[in-house]
Amino acid sequence: MKAIRRFTVRTVLPERLAAVGDLAANLRWSWHEPTRRLFERVDPARWEELGHDPIALLGEVDPARLQQLADDQHFVADAEALRADLHAYLAEPRWYQGLEGAPARIAYFSPEFGIASAIPQYSGGLGILAGDHLKSASDLGVPLIGVGLFYRAGYFRQAIDRDGWQKETYPLIDPDGLPMQMLREHDGTAVRITLALPGGEAMHARVWQMAVGRVVLLLLDTDIPENSDGLRGVTDRLYGGGGEHRLLQELLLGIGGVRAITSYLAVSGTPAPEVFHTNEGHAGFLGLERISDLIAEGLSFDEALQVIRAGTLFTTHTPVPAGIDRFENGLIERYFSTGLLPGVDVHDVLALGREDYDGGDAGVFNMAVMGLRLAQRANGVSQLHGDVSRGMFGQLWPGFDQADVPITSVTNGVHAPTWTDPLMVRLVHEKLGTYETSTADWASDAISDEELWFVRRSMREQLVTDARARVAAAWSEENGSVAPPSWMDDLLDPDVLTIGFARRVPTYKRLTLMLHDEARLRALLTDPERPVQLVIAGKSHPADDGGKALIQKLVQFSQDPELRRRIVFLPNYDIAMARLLYPGTDIWLNNPLRPLEACGTSGMKAALNGSLNLSILDGWWNEYYDAENGWAIPTADSAGDDAERDKLEANAMYDLIEHQIAPRFYDRDAEGLPRRWLQNIRHTLATLSPELSADRMVAEYVQRLYMPAADAQRTIIADHHAPARELSAWKSRVRAAWPGLSVAHVESGGVESPQLGDALQVRAHVDLGSLEADDVRVDVVFGRADEGDDLADVRTQTLQLVSHEIGHPATFAGTVPLQRSGSFGYNVRVTPRHDLLANPAELGLVAVAH
Repeated sequence: MKAIRRFTVRTVLPERLAAVGDLAANLRWSWHEPTRRLFERVDPARWEELGHDPIALLGEVDPARLQQLADDQHFVADAEALRADLHAYLAEPRWYQGLEGAPARIAYFSPEFGIASAIPQYSGGLGILAGDHLKSASDLGVPLIGVGLFYRAGYFRQAIDRDGWQKETYPLIDPDGLPMQMLREHDGTAVRITLALPGGEAMHARVWQMAVGRVVLLLLDTDIPENSDGLRGVTDRLYGGGGEHRLLQELLLGIGGVRAITSYLAVSGTPAPEVFHTNEGHAGFLGLERISDLIAEGLSFDEALQVIRAGTLFTTHTPVPAGIDRFENGLIERYFSTGLLPGVDVHDVLALGREDYDGGDAGVFNMAVMGLRLAQRANGVSQLHGDVSRGMFGQLWPGFDQADVPITSVTNGVHAPTWTDPLMVRLVHEKLGTYETSTADWASDAISDEELWFVRRSMREQLVTDARARVAAAWSEENGSVAPPSWMDDLLDPDVLTIGFARRVPTYKRLTLMLHDEARLRALLTDPERPVQLVIAGKSHPADDGGKALIQKLVQFSQDPELRRRIVFLPNYDIAMARLLYPGTDIWLNNPLRPLEACGTSGMKAALNGSLNLSILDGWWNEYYDAENGWAIPTADSAGDDAERDKLEANAMYDLIEHQIAPRFYDRDAEGLPRRWLQNIRHTLATLSPELSADRMVAEYVQRLYMPAADAQRTIIADHHAPARELSAWKSRVRAAWPGLSVAHVESGGVESPQLGDALQVRAHVDLGSLEADDVRVDVVFGRADEGDDLADVRTQTLQLVSHEIGHPATFAGTVPLQRSGSFGYNVRVTPRHDLLANPAELGLVAVAH
């Protein structure tokens, strides 16, 4: 008989174990190895069985065992020492507290957060990145407040049937079984967030709060009695449902998220955020809620827009238009023609998301476009992705070269304490006296090659053991009481070169590129002297039958009796699996269609453990590959079609494995050590660990984006928002007058026979129309000129006003040094200038000489 309802009864710990309860309540345990080891001591077998979930562990351990631990003076002392360490971690100044003028608080909105395997609120890289962002923010002392949704069924649990087809189930998650608490008012009643909907209906949500180290994470949940059955299901699944369901989730995340912060601030008395960071377009409606609040204070829509833009950052993670949420205009109009946002006109909302540019669809509302229009600062998540984003969204800034589109990049990073295997951490601590693997001296003789190789083999053995257990468990789940076949006991080999591949399974990631030449792959897997083994995992979106077909093809190939010990597909890819998979591989494989991988952080996590990468030069690998930290698969950009491109790139991958990677791995000296391979491992750990750390990423966000945004926010709200009112009026005036501006004439001199070291004198005569000289910035743009006169390696030099007589063009002049030989070209560009603009391209207005 099945239960009609399930809930979690939390255990009552003996008083002497109060420290254990405090440690379980803060998610720092998810990355703090000493705390994890304490929980393991409670019941090692159950700790593993429950997926390293301390709340579940404490709920299921026998009360007699708890009393035994309470009577164990050493255990109690260790728990209290760890609690003291946690309290010090939460209270003591850290890196951020040494910065002057840093924001009092930053709000970080994301549709998913991957923090621990026990909290399945993520689908893939976006959520894991968000979780790592919170963790590193905590470690650095950044006062972040995270905002997301609580999904009762998470993403989905994956199983593979006998035919190799993905099956999804949605086990419900009991919030009472998680380390979070309901946000309550001062009188103890639960905080309620309410959004007005069409037809006089309302959507209500409660708010859960989690402690992620020093960071507070708020999660909104609509599964409460106040809602109708349909609205209770709004937060049922991550990325579930159709267009309207998704819109309701995003309204709740953005608008409801800002309201949740307001409630939290009222309860906690903590500082309000000065900066709002939108992690992808799903949370973009947060800007509209903030505009509505400012309109209530007396500002116009456009004046309020200037205020919220100043303190908003938008991060885009997708390199393809298909990855962006778009809604029919009629749906947006229906939801915003209500009391949802008091004071905000629906036509102003539609204008923010309208694709009113060449190639756009005027009938849809684009969440990424709105995100960019609501944020004064925007970034991609790798250098290459930043450039791709500038091209992808360039039509929002017509007339500007791609390089001038105001989207920068901050390359993603991964949280080293989470993703570095404990075996590697212990090695560094024992030999170098530090737990900080990302800054350790990996070239030190204190760690011998023998010790490093022993740890690398041990991590491979961990993966083999885990893979065997997972495959056997999956067999039992599919076949009931039938015992798993004996060959599963010999699945994989801890002494064989192991290649890992795990990620979501959209088509562009090319899960089955490795199968392009099945005979060639078969030969690599079964080579009698230099065998290779493959460990593969990944989930396809439930609605993506094409992705499921790729999984099926791979699974069916792996079931060949000749191959099944050398290639395995592990179902239900999640954090628990990943923490053993990344360290246990010798090579991390990534073969997306370039440039469709925004960043690709799985290879980063492998590199933190000394794994080498084999990847297309896409995402982060494009900027960090140095020929010593792995191998680059050549990109066949000039191929005639997709099939030819796949063939060329697959063959290049096979060649690298067969002729370079496998020989280097199996080339052993008299001591049985692959010295050249170990040299690659040390180089990878020494050079990539600091760069790939989420600490580096978060510090970069703070210094390059959060602090300038906070400065801009403080400036624009001064004197009761007077600068915002002035900026709004100035923008309106400049936009209206811009068609009357032109570059009338450009002249140059100072060089007769140009040579290196000369100075070119440039004078530009600009017809300003009704504008003033102070309203514009005039630049000479110069660089190397190709045969079509396009400029490359561009630099700019601002020209200064020389004269402006009434009725005549204004004259601007300056000097351009000729600092390199070869072809040279220049032009003059005029853009709006105002002290409160973050970028010359911000208004999308430009005039150039012709």
